Amino acid sequence: MTKKRSKEIHDLSKDAKEKKLKELKLELIKAKSNSAKGGSAKIHEIKKAVARIHTFNTLNSKQELKKKS
Repeated sequence: MTKKRSKEIHDLSKDAKEKKLKELKLELIKAKSNSAKGGSAKIHEIKKAVARIHTFNTLNSKQELKKKS
């Protein structure tokens, strides 16, 4: 998994963000199952990427609401 920068996430379409979010969640499940072997840094990185995507989704939805008003 590569680290996603804010600009890269911002440039993704809504469908691409949803697809990436699903991929990251699946990867997080796999990383958690392997965490007994010692992989907490990877889990932390994946969680940060998921949080970034959720943040951009929230910002986009707020902007859409402002445009409608």
